[in-house]
Amino acid sequence: MTEPPWWHLAQSGEMDRRAEALEALLSPCRLCPRACGALRDSGQLGVCRTGPEPAFASAAPHFGEEPPLSGTLLPRPPGLGNVFFTGCNLACLACQNASISQGPTPGAFRGTHALADACVALQDRGCHAIGFVSPTHQAPGILRALAEAGRKGLRIPVVWNSNAWETLEMLRVLDGIVDVYLPDLKYADDASARLCSGVDGYVATARSAILEMARQVGVRPVLDERGLLRRGLLIRLLVLPNGLAGVEDSLAWIASELGTGVALSVMSQYWPAHRAAEEPLLSRSLHRLEWDRVLDRLDALGFEHGWVQPFEDDAAACYRPDFDDPAGPFPDAADWGDGSDVFAPPGGGRRRP
Repeated sequence: MTEPPWWHLAQSGEMDRRAEALEALLSPCRLCPRACGALRDSGQLGVCRTGPEPAFASAAPHFGEEPPLSGTLLPRPPGLGNVFFTGCNLACLACQNASISQGPTPGAFRGTHALADACVALQDRGCHAIGFVSPTHQAPGILRALAEAGRKGLRIPVVWNSNAWETLEMLRVLDGIVDVYLPDLKYADDASARLCSGVDGYVATARSAILEMARQVGVRPVLDERGLLRRGLLIRLLVLPNGLAGVEDSLAWIASELGTGVALSVMSQYWPAHRAAEEPLLSRSLHRLEWDRVLDRLDALGFEHGWVQPFEDDAAACYRPDFDDPAGPFPDAADWGDGSDVFAPPGGGRRRP
């Protein structure tokens, strides 16, 4: 097995030094753009509702990601070894993971040792990469756990699955540690970000973060001989009702700043979860016309790599997680099928099922 770059940083002690650099941002906390100032090493939880140690609700193979991440086009899908962290630095009204991100999670696993052991266990189960989901506010503990896991035999790539609400200072510490960046570019308009996720200045911050991610890992995806993503940037864009996400504008920005060779994942899976019913503009699922407009823009701009979800009549049934079962909050490989019914590449003939 060829070791990913982060493994060598773990062996040399550089990973621990970088963890120290992030721990210096914990109290008063300025790990994320909120810079809420919580004294997290003294027990204050701050906006993200998280203390100084990592806390996660689930660590399990996940088969609902894009095929190069989950391997669902392979005869025996390995699954992406996803770790779902508790808490979040956003407050999205329609968060589908609200049961673990927006309030206390009594059954969470806590501590760097638990996280390190969970990562090694996922590798032992055959997962080809570790996916850290909503990791930004727990970055120091993640690096400590990675250093420990590397010493315990972990040797697979790291996927950083975030909401792109991140500071450049924090991201630069991750240079050489993250193999695949998987950010959600959630909005193209700050008013929508404020309404839907409770933050100011999202657009400029997220776009700067994604440019830094591209600087670190490149724009074009790097696949291995099995077609699994080993390095690169894959940007996710979830289409919201009433144009709230501004996906067409985000596509234009990506094409202008990163080119049309960047890998995209355009998603139709929105459903009005959590508190979405409180906001009329978020209280329904997508209309087919809204979805088709985004696909028309994707075609017109000429993006070369990526996946689009089929238009789901009942996205809630397909994508609703159950974190009461930490061993498997999402469907397993048999339920997802071969992956082609979940995502299809642009130009692959399944764009408009």
